[in-house]
Amino acid sequence: MGVANVNGTSLYYETHGAGRPLVFLHGWGTSGRVWDAQAADLSRDHHVITVDWRGCGRSERAATGYTIADVTHDTLGFLDALELKAPVLIGSSIAGAFVLEAALAAPRRIGAVIPVDAGVHHFSAGVREAMAGLLADLRADRAGTLADFVPHWYRPGADRAVIDRTVRQLLDSTCLIDRLVADQADYDPRPRLGGLRVPVHFLHGELDTEVPLKVPRECAALIPGAGLTVIEGAGHMSQQDQPERFNTALRAALASMPERAA
Repeated sequence: MGVANVNGTSLYYETHGAGRPLVFLHGWGTSGRVWDAQAADLSRDHHVITVDWRGCGRSERAATGYTIADVTHDTLGFLDALELKAPVLIGSSIAGAFVLEAALAAPRRIGAVIPVDAGVHHFSAGVREAMAGLLADLRADRAGTLADFVPHWYRPGADRAVIDRTVRQLLDSTCLIDRLVADQADYDPRPRLGGLRVPVHFLHGELDTEVPLKVPRECAALIPGAGLTVIEGAGHMSQQDQPERFNTALRAALASMPERAA
């Protein structure tokens, strides 16, 4: 475990194992702990790094910096701080946008990208209105809104303890992360995805109701050579919903993307 100073903000991270570097980025308001099952497995033969981005987990509650561009900038700064060479970036939910943007901005520094249940864009009518409604509900009753919202991230019948732990993580994060919700409503990378020059493989829960499967399918079709694996029986948090299936799919994706020279 350690703390990296990135763009004037202290970011908490944990590192385990040795080998090909894998950097895991969590989704909105959670923390690196959502990757515990992956760290336990992949660290046997990889260098696994989990990081809490600004405002979340055990990282600093910075007063600014809560846009997709800002957190992408933090991600690249974090790679520099740890002197990581050609790492694989694995990003859950909105962090799928961070890792894609990092690869677009600095392709020579990234080994590969794996967006997971990636909320890059919902590609449907009413997204802005839905996001505005969520923000209004969060302002009115944050705890109640999250208690109602988070269960939909998981498959039906998911462990209630896992859901409750996720809600607690969100409540512990700064409310300033809500700025990312507004930013995401207008985010659409599709016109630029054809310019990606690093290997990309999407992992996506079969039962994800937050980001429907048509989103990664459309994104993958726009990226030369990109792949997509659907995690059977998993919702939006597929790495926690079906960890064994997810880890198997992740290992297969990594095997399909040979390690790049630094």
